[in-house]
Amino acid sequence: MSDCCKTGFQWGGTPAGTESTLGPLKTYVSGSNKDAAVLLVHDVFGWTFTNLRLLADHYAKEANVTVYLPDFYAGDVVEPDTMDIPEKRDKFNIGAFLGKHSKQTRGPEILTAAKTLKSQYKKVAAIGFCWGAWGVLQVAAKGNNILDAASVAHPSLLEKSEIENIGVPVQFLAPETDPQFTPELKQFTFETLPKLNVPFEYIYFPGLVHGFAAKGDKNDPKQKDGLERAKNSAVNFFKQYLGETK
Repeated sequence: MSDCCKTGFQWGGTPAGTESTLGPLKTYVSGSNKDAAVLLVHDVFGWTFTNLRLLADHYAKEANVTVYLPDFYAGDVVEPDTMDIPEKRDKFNIGAFLGKHSKQTRGPEILTAAKTLKSQYKKVAAIGFCWGAWGVLQVAAKGNNILDAASVAHPSLLEKSEIENIGVPVQFLAPETDPQFTPELKQFTFETLPKLNVPFEYIYFPGLVHGFAAKGDKNDPKQKDGLERAKNSAVNFFKQYLGETK
């Protein structure tokens, strides 16, 4: 992952959900639907990141789902002001941090969290931002039979096999400029999705960059429009595949 994963903007607002647990994991929960759940897999700023909690609130209210945002970093927290303070940003060794929280270490936790929700809800979807995208696509793999739908926004660390193995309806929210979701990987995605025999959406955001859907600048009209479009796209996707639930 690159330095773009460390940059962005903090949003104002007070999350409306509660802190609870999902299995052994501390978890932010928003919504009260007893039939439909969404697993939100965080980016490098983790489960306490206010922006993601606010997005969870929007999904819960607008898609009528219960959203779970667990801590997949075992208590490690990257302070959001790392985005704002150059000295802190320079000191944050993202490579070492992600080495500690590798796919081999955190992948099983993400899968277990999804299975737990599947045991409790009639329908389950998942959405992952940046670091969280690979985890969502691993859960969405053919044969797992856990998710009803999967969405990823400006994905990082994706491997081609994770795209080839998608087995559920999937949504990609992709900015024009993204060092992590490269033109080569985008082209591979374009070529692969139609061959998977699953419904898919590839939604393109011209002029926007990696991180826009979770860390865009709300004071910039173009970025604000993009992050709202991404949020609305995810809400509509959840509505379509989680159906009318209570």
